[in-house]
Amino acid sequence: MNQLTVALPFALPPAELAGDLIRVLETPALATLLSRHKRLHSSIYDSTNRALPHEDWLARLATGTTDGVALATSAMQGHGLQEAAQQGHWFMVQPSHLQLARTHLLLADQRNISLSEAEARALFDAARPSFEQQGGTLVYATPQLWFWRADDWASLDTATPDAAVTQNVSEWMPEGELARAGRRLQNEVQMAWHEHPVNQAREARGAAVINACWIWGGAAARAHAAPALAVAGGPDWLQGLTDHTWRSANAEQLLAAPRPLIVPDLIGPAQAGEWSVWLERMQAIDQTWLAPLLQGLRSGQIGQLTLLLSDRERTLQADCSRLALRTFWRKCNLNHLSKQG
Repeated sequence: MNQLTVALPFALPPAELAGDLIRVLETPALATLLSRHKRLHSSIYDSTNRALPHEDWLARLATGTTDGVALATSAMQGHGLQEAAQQGHWFMVQPSHLQLARTHLLLADQRNISLSEAEARALFDAARPSFEQQGGTLVYATPQLWFWRADDWASLDTATPDAAVTQNVSEWMPEGELARAGRRLQNEVQMAWHEHPVNQAREARGAAVINACWIWGGAAARAHAAPALAVAGGPDWLQGLTDHTWRSANAEQLLAAPRPLIVPDLIGPAQAGEWSVWLERMQAIDQTWLAPLLQGLRSGQIGQLTLLLSDRERTLQADCSRLALRTFWRKCNLNHLSKQG
């Protein structure tokens, strides 16, 4: 039986806003799938991996294990670094912006940081000595994604950047016996970048300065094929989890060759509380993805369609079959989006 899974991170709105959002949300395909399912399961997410629910799901899919969000070597393969990924222990490093709130520091959403190739190369060159003094190797992949081989740092307990966004950043900094060394490394990089010409130019034109680097996703050497995953855009690390063919997939392609799909379009507006943008993107997802996939389920092109909806703390899984769609007596609505796990 052909089965297709679609993950929609942050498709579950906050409980206090859910009623108002559902009233104006026009997503008929989603309403059908959430109402005429064969199985529905909701749960509260309690992660010890310092990650978000969909990131745990991605890590299990990419690595085949439940050993945390160890995604660095999987992402390396999608960026042409397969050979390097087969030796050592690697982390992802992302140039970032920390901003001061009233009482604490906040990590800016990486999606809102525009960094040119020239800027990133210059900052990379300035930061590399600090990383290499720790006995490792820093490798450039894209302006917003670098990789650090640090075999002696395997025990460093890190958090994903999306888990840290909107939170007090001090609670999401690396932990464990190497936490102090991690803070020293962070401070050294900050000093190297503090009066760097790149940041001086960015500040002069009103752009966010790059004043931190986020280290995360540590993973041991791995030699495996990219997971059978389709990605609808998203940050460079996410696109690195699959090959180029499936970074711009469409519904027709998925119906012909089903594989798990993640649509990350809702993460940014939900984290920022931009609910008008969230509504627009939910409706676009319904039209672009869910409506044609629902039709594929009805026609028998796929035997089962599973939706994985989540936010920071909850997950909702709806398993839908062609037979279940015939339960015409169930009124199609979005009420399940507002129910707690």
